[in-house]
Amino acid sequence: MMTENELSHRVIGISMEVHTALGAGLLESAYQECLFYKLAKEGFFVEKEKQMPLIFEEVKLDIGYRIDLLVENMLVLEIKSVETLSDVHFAQTLTYMKLGKFKLGLLINFNVVRLKDGIKRIVNGL
Repeated sequence: MMTENELSHRVIGISMEVHTALGAGLLESAYQECLFYKLAKEGFFVEKEKQMPLIFEEVKLDIGYRIDLLVENMLVLEIKSVETLSDVHFAQTLTYMKLGKFKLGLLINFNVVRLKDGIKRIVNGL
């Protein structure tokens, strides 16, 4: 079984392949679908639009939180196609990680010339 770091390295490589093929400027949903397809094709267990309920006073509340892609039940991928990543994007990714008790997340902005400039690694201290 891979560690979160090994998995994130592989996912970044596959994300770069998707970006090279599609370029910048498409909708987030296009990148999400293509990345979902490529990851599944590579043999990874990937869940799309994974529901993240909020637990409040032992009650599970579905308030609309959805992880774009969850890889191997351990790596959160939040896909963006925006001019610039903002603090709210980081907060959103970290919220999903905290709710699911995930250690590592990747915030990936595909709307960049070089994808390496659009990838932010987020660690949840749990």
